[in-house]
Amino acid sequence: MSTPIEQLLAIEEIKRVFAGRLRCMDTKDWDRYATFHTEDVVSDSWNSPGAAQPAGGPAGTAAPGRRAGAPVVGPAALTEAIRSTLDGRIPVTSVHHGHTPEIELTSEATARGVWAMEDRLWFTRGEITEWLHGYGHYHEEYRKAGGRWLISYRRLERLRVDASPGFYDR
Repeated sequence: MSTPIEQLLAIEEIKRVFAGRLRCMDTKDWDRYATFHTEDVVSDSWNSPGAAQPAGGPAGTAAPGRRAGAPVVGPAALTEAIRSTLDGRIPVTSVHHGHTPEIELTSEATARGVWAMEDRLWFTRGEITEWLHGYGHYHEEYRKAGGRWLISYRRLERLRVDASPGFYDR
């Protein structure tokens, strides 16, 4: 394995990738969002209890062509799933925070990490503001591709979700 300094630099690069992904998600920078992921990324974030599904049909259903809770594969599909969740038929304002990363380098080109997370989501229906406040952990895997660390796998494990009564009825 590399030197301790190289290992610390790799961990810092992974932290920047994670932070950039959250920023691009919350600012709705969809062109850049995909660039934080490998070509074969798998996201299992919608399988967590209380997860907001991509807007598509009636409450509890997924966007067209997608099974509710199914993993999403590939950066384009992942970007579209996130976009339709936060910037679809009913736009959602979001704030995502990742804290206290536990990052382990598993080889020169792979790593895994667990991040404590908190997210807040809001949208307005008429004069009513609906909201969600979630707590949990992101479980991620990373791979160095083209000289850059990227996210190759993500699973969201929610520990608690507080939501307004109509949040899931979008």
